[in-house]
Amino acid sequence: MGTTTRSKKESKTDDAILRDYELILIVSPDVGDDALDATIDNISRLITGKGGTIANVERWGRRKLAYPIKRSMEGNYVAVQFKLGTALTKELEANLKISEEVLRHLLIRNT
Repeated sequence: MGTTTRSKKESKTDDAILRDYELILIVSPDVGDDALDATIDNISRLITGKGGTIANVERWGRRKLAYPIKRSMEGNYVAVQFKLGTALTKELEANLKISEEVLRHLLIRNT
């Protein structure tokens, strides 16, 4: 009988392992401040609706892109740190891919 140890980055809730993730979003510059808040709220609700927890949301502001993405030379950068079950990350990424407001996203699992 072996024992398993979990790092500080993982917590057990409802028999599902929650892992730490960081999500970087580039949101279209055509999206106004109110719509940007709504987009961030929708993503936060999606994460918390699936049993995850939001640790931090940082708005980095509008920045120039290195190359055009969907004919945009600027984008609103947002960083979200959260905990989520590993099986639910694919669903989150699928929703981000079909979102018209999100130009690019990067989901990183913190170790």
